[in-house]
Amino acid sequence: MGWGLWSSPPPSDSMGSNSSSANNNNPTSSSAPNRPTLPGGASTSEAEAPPQRSALFATTTTTTTPALENKKEKKKKYISWNDSLNATDWEQYKDPRIFVPPALVVTLAFGFWAFWRSYLRRLAGAGHIAPGYFRRRSLLGKVTSVGDGDGFHLFHTPGGRLAGWGWLRSVPKDRKELKGRTVSDLACIAADALFLSTYGLVYNWELIMCQISVRLAGVDAPEGAHFGKPAQPYAAESLEFLRSYILGRRVRAYIYKRDQYERVVATAFVRKPPFFLRKDVSMELLKRGLATVYEAKTGAEFGGPKKEQAYKAAEAVAKKKRVGIWSVGRAGFFGIGKREALESPKAYKDRIRQMEAGSKK
Repeated sequence: MGWGLWSSPPPSDSMGSNSSSANNNNPTSSSAPNRPTLPGGASTSEAEAPPQRSALFATTTTTTTPALENKKEKKKKYISWNDSLNATDWEQYKDPRIFVPPALVVTLAFGFWAFWRSYLRRLAGAGHIAPGYFRRRSLLGKVTSVGDGDGFHLFHTPGGRLAGWGWLRSVPKDRKELKGRTVSDLACIAADALFLSTYGLVYNWELIMCQISVRLAGVDAPEGAHFGKPAQPYAAESLEFLRSYILGRRVRAYIYKRDQYERVVATAFVRKPPFFLRKDVSMELLKRGLATVYEAKTGAEFGGPKKEQAYKAAEAVAKKKRVGIWSVGRAGFFGIGKREALESPKAYKDRIRQMEAGSKK
């Protein structure tokens, strides 16, 4: 064949020798024995040869265009090392399984705290009652002492027996036990300090004993003897009846306001055997003639117009029957003759004030 057909000179002898040696090392070279051929010109070695491994396990390569590479580069956010240390993955908090349980626990805890603060927190004194409680809430407690015919001291027991009072949480039974228990209360000590710093003295035992001083609404009992002043008729009977009626018992007081003496004006109810029906303590005093309807022109509290009318009707019945204080003032034989007008508790207190004012002048 002519050399002019090649663009480059033919391979050298060394290349030829390498190719010949490669042919000698190849077992399928022409030096191998001749094998029979199959129809169509294929040899038996070609038909029995297994498929090439490179063809079976060939990997496909994907080609990326410059536009796709630029798009991926834009999605990458390059963050410095310092910023990566404080970086927070907020995606995990979008899962409800992550934020619902903590939110539920916080909600339940806040709800229990609000319920305890409104219904189960013990109020140590009248000064601890929030203004929003008046005319909306009632206080359940045990009467620890009775000071006069229309007032008493209440040890607040919120929740009653359901909250453990009387079987899990003890209730004081006398003044000595009450004082030893409540003086160590930080809330009571704070109240005492505030009262002492404001007025320079302790007006009554309420702040020290950590009780709630309650003034019965709508009634005025006869005044007892104190500070050298004489007692009104039936003052001792009124005090004795109230002690026997509510002392040591659980009462529910519907509170209305706080008066000038830091007492809570309230309507008190107590349950009495045999049927344990609720009894209005103020109404019972009026029925027995041991108190009068409150006569103050301003600041009188009855708990509503219906209560006021009911109290006045009970007082009228007691007057007609001449029981209690209404039996005082008879004159003459068999009560015939001029009767001396009854001095009401309000009139008595006004007379005492006038006497004190005159003595000072």
